[in-house]
Amino acid sequence: MTSLAVQLYSVREQLAADRPGTLRRLADAGYRAVEPFDTHVDPHGLRAALDPLGLAVCATHGDVLGPDRDAVLAGAAVLGTDTVIQPMAPPRRFADRAGVEATARDLNAAAARAADHGMRLGYHNHHWELASRIGGRPALEVLADLLAPEVLLEVDIYWAATGGADVPELLRRLGDRVRYLHVKDGPATEAGPMTAVGAGIVPVAAALAAAPAARRIVELDRCATDVLAAIEESHRYLTALEQGAPR
Repeated sequence: MTSLAVQLYSVREQLAADRPGTLRRLADAGYRAVEPFDTHVDPHGLRAALDPLGLAVCATHGDVLGPDRDAVLAGAAVLGTDTVIQPMAPPRRFADRAGVEATARDLNAAAARAADHGMRLGYHNHHWELASRIGGRPALEVLADLLAPEVLLEVDIYWAATGGADVPELLRRLGDRVRYLHVKDGPATEAGPMTAVGAGIVPVAAALAAAPAARRIVELDRCATDVLAAIEESHRYLTALEQGAPR
């Protein structure tokens, strides 16, 4: 199994209070990689905290459609990754085909700029890209058709389920375009608190089977229980699932 990663947004409050201790706990739980966010803020400091723990950076989240684009790309380079994921575009950009086409143009232009920095670009979904239908298809799939071939997708399986998608079927249709998965669980509602992976209703096992080559990144935007404990439990569940152990 490729080593599991954690999106550091999950522990943003804990990092603000105790970055070394929080990162140590992730490493002790068995994680070997992280996906940071806002890497233009303090990339050198974060790198100095990650390296002694053996935590690699598998990708970063950063707004490449905004004014900090070049700083976001430079921060990713400091952290030693070649992949920057656009974390979102607002719902209005997916309300109709014209909006999706404009979003694709912007992402393709940002991808060209990222390539100048030696980076590749991806896009991460929320629920609205699946809830919105363009010509009977989820807006996310319409976007994928319009993106340059080098632009990858990071599919968030929780938000895809919340948007009404059959997640395994969605992943099979998107195919090799999906290079990363955000793996999270819970009630698959917009406001409901998330849970440790394996404790909710998201079809996690089927989704992972539908995208076997995609990198797995645990993320809990919000959590009904202690988030670090839930992240530790998520690692145990996903490791057991990969090894074929019964729950």
